[in-house]
Amino acid sequence: MGQEIKHVRFSRQDFAAFQERLRAETELLAAWFAEGRFDAGPAVGGFELEAWLVDHHCRPLPINERFIQALGSPMVVPELARFNVEMNSLPHTLRGDVLRRTEAELDATWRRCEAVAGELDARLVMIGILPTVREEELNLANMSRMKRFRALNAQVLRLRHGHPLEVDIHGADDLHTLHGDVMLEAAATSFQIHLQVPPAEAARFYNAALVLSAPMVAATANSPHLFGKRLWDETRIPLFEQATALDEVETDAAHSLNRTSFGTGYVQSLLDCFRENLEHHPVLLPILAEQAPEALAHLRLHNGTIWRWNRPIVGFDAAGRPHLRIEHRVVPAGPGVTDAVANMALFFGLVHALARQAPAPEERLPFEQARANFYAAAEQGLAAELVWLDGRRRPVRRLLLDELLPLARTGLESLALEAADIDRYLGIIAARVERGRTGAAWQRAWVAQHGADMQALTAAYVARQRSAAPVHEWEL
Repeated sequence: MGQEIKHVRFSRQDFAAFQERLRAETELLAAWFAEGRFDAGPAVGGFELEAWLVDHHCRPLPINERFIQALGSPMVVPELARFNVEMNSLPHTLRGDVLRRTEAELDATWRRCEAVAGELDARLVMIGILPTVREEELNLANMSRMKRFRALNAQVLRLRHGHPLEVDIHGADDLHTLHGDVMLEAAATSFQIHLQVPPAEAARFYNAALVLSAPMVAATANSPHLFGKRLWDETRIPLFEQATALDEVETDAAHSLNRTSFGTGYVQSLLDCFRENLEHHPVLLPILAEQAPEALAHLRLHNGTIWRWNRPIVGFDAAGRPHLRIEHRVVPAGPGVTDAVANMALFFGLVHALARQAPAPEERLPFEQARANFYAAAEQGLAAELVWLDGRRRPVRRLLLDELLPLARTGLESLALEAADIDRYLGIIAARVERGRTGAAWQRAWVAQHGADMQALTAAYVARQRSAAPVHEWEL
């Protein structure tokens, strides 16, 4: 959940002081890695789900303040736009019936949120990109009233010297637009999967998450339309990258990196990412914290303004012990509660199995190919072909059915999850892949049959989402 800040104007001294503390905390973190200070407890998972508030015409409805106040839950917070909210889960140890309990938790939260939205004459939608959103609605008047978001916008524009953000995406249609603020980000909503990883294997898990990002995005794509254009199966990927781009216009462009990206390579240690944060990403929010250096307040705030598709996180438990997490950000929101938990199951199973394979997957698949796989899968979804660890190119559907779903089962079994739950959730993924029916594929098929009426498409989507059936069972 994003930290709120106290003010939005910063001096040169603020940036210099923050940079000094960030450097000191990065070196402290390096010492922790060397000393083995991180909690080596059991695997723990959780999620963040971003959702849309819409009116009865399926148009974005900017009422998240009223909604959150009426809901009264600290686990639901504002997102960038006033028509988006974020739902957070409790952390759960990955064993036994955790998948079933996670679904029950998310379902209860979602139903409560739907009820409160209904009381405000609104509806709630989980979908990667809302088909009805218009570019003119992504404006500063619709930005959530948090100083954090105002400050981020101001700093992004400062680093761009006032130049507008440029979006250029090519699919069945082409989209080219210039936008004067960061609100384009608000069109992209995600289901972010968190996994606490064993310190000794953290780099292996991170590299495995990179390798798996391509099949994960292919199997979960749910964002084929933006501003009425037919674009990538997971248009959220290029949209978010381009909506946060700074590097082309920064003064120090030769030394800076894209704020949102697949990354620059496999890692030897998660520390590599935090050193890269320090050296190659300009500070956006130089908020000076009063906590002791051991809280890593500056390092964690800075890391929260860098949106790698797989983001390393340093967290603390209730007793103050530090741990390491991976935030897997490639999965879009939706299509429904059951599908979301099935997506979690797929990731948890795959990453636990792949991270422990020998030889290591990062030794068998060059990073450049893992990255190329990712963008091919985001563009083409289940129609993509990927080069896998054996060097062979194959359709991602065959790869998922023949190799990755059995591998995910092995990983979930190694966590001692209940067999019936493994069957259920991986069975949902298998049926989705066999039928070729992701959320993106369903939306494309609906438009092919009924026409490109984005309001009618969204209404049909909402009706099926409320049925609680997984997307592969949705009728056209």
